[in-house]
Amino acid sequence: MYDKILVPVDGSATSTRGLDEAARLAQALHSKVKLIHIVNELIIDGGQTVTWGYDKLIEGLREGGKKILDDAVAYAKTQGIKDPESQLFEVIGGRAAHVIVDEARRWNADLIVMGTHGRRGISRLAMGSDAELVLRHTPVPVLVIAPDR
Repeated sequence: MYDKILVPVDGSATSTRGLDEAARLAQALHSKVKLIHIVNELIIDGGQTVTWGYDKLIEGLREGGKKILDDAVAYAKTQGIKDPESQLFEVIGGRAAHVIVDEARRWNADLIVMGTHGRRGISRLAMGSDAELVLRHTPVPVLVIAPDR
């Protein structure tokens, strides 16, 4: 039914809840699991090019992303997921949702399991909802895990 489950992780508690649910499904269905993390290299341009410190900032984001993925892989194994795949993606100024949908297509995922931060109001308008964008554009079913309230 769901042979390949794609799980975006960002290090948040909600992301871990999504991973927990993916682990339960993977064990029950003997599914493969792929964990992905997206490093978003935002470009800030206020008429000036910011160069000092930019390389260190980006490298810090990459290292943080690698740690999030490594921690998620280790946690997935403790939850019974055998040999989870993982991949770090970098996008410049784009949306994580587009990377998630593209990877679901490329990897031939049968299901995406992801947490949502449940932002509302101004926060949602300002930041958008990657979960909502994934739902609108994905070719596969999506299981969205709400934040613990």
